[in-house]
Amino acid sequence: MNHAHRHDHTHHHEHTYESGVHSRERKLLFALALTAVMMVAEAVGGWWAGSLALLADAGHMLVDATALLLALFAARMARRPADARRTYGYGRMEVLAGFVNALTQFVLVGLIAYEAIERFFKPVQILSGVMLGVAVIGLLVNLVVLRSLHGHEHDDVNIGAASLHVMGDLLGSIGAVLAALVVRWLGWNWADPALSLLVSLLILYSAWQLLRRSTHILLEGVPEGMDTSEVENALRSADASIRDVHHLHIWQLASGSRMATLHLDLHDRNDGARALAAVNRTLLERFGIRHATVQIDPGHCPDDVPGCNAHRHH
Repeated sequence: MNHAHRHDHTHHHEHTYESGVHSRERKLLFALALTAVMMVAEAVGGWWAGSLALLADAGHMLVDATALLLALFAARMARRPADARRTYGYGRMEVLAGFVNALTQFVLVGLIAYEAIERFFKPVQILSGVMLGVAVIGLLVNLVVLRSLHGHEHDDVNIGAASLHVMGDLLGSIGAVLAALVVRWLGWNWADPALSLLVSLLILYSAWQLLRRSTHILLEGVPEGMDTSEVENALRSADASIRDVHHLHIWQLASGSRMATLHLDLHDRNDGARALAAVNRTLLERFGIRHATVQIDPGHCPDDVPGCNAHRHH
């Protein structure tokens, strides 16, 4: 690949990445606006109808609106350029937002579960008609919001966190609809806290999955779905000048921002430029790694040069 083609190829990826960033921000802003409106509607409807399922979903939406606001803030912070204090930039703000949002889900589940258990022992009168109407509207709004967030990158923890919150809202709305129908047709008021408790357990599982993913990134783990041995083998066969690849480390700063460092052993050190071009091309095109730091090791280390072989054995 010649220099001009390489530059155009890299520019295309950077342009695509920037477009994706702005698209994520628009999705988050749209989701935030709809969630905030529906939150107020469910809070009023839940108070009027005396429904814990609606009030729980409204409380969930309050947390979600805050989470979406945090996600939007993180997405905009992530666009800030690197500076002297943060040479990698602010991209990891998105991962931190996902981590915090996951933790808030655990708190929310605890609050809903506590209130639901109380309702089992102290049932209240529920206006099932009002509850059903508000719950159906909430269900439709959550479907629209979830559809708008659909299609994010698998490793986009920020949008993934926002989608998780909206999915929790959707489950809450489904629970509220089912509870309203059961109360209306069978008069089982206990169905309201029971379904709230079930939804809480479903949210708990999703929150754990998100917490695990965001923690993995913060601990500099290998991106999910990527096998370092596969990357090593691909790099070894990237060019005939490459004899060996070792000390390979792969991680990601945030969604779509994968990094790698590695050492290369070459048959002939004069082929360094060719080998570097092959390595960068393979990492970018096959594994989506845009930033790599490559050290070319000396082919032979004289015994009288201190530290020459140190990096090979540490």
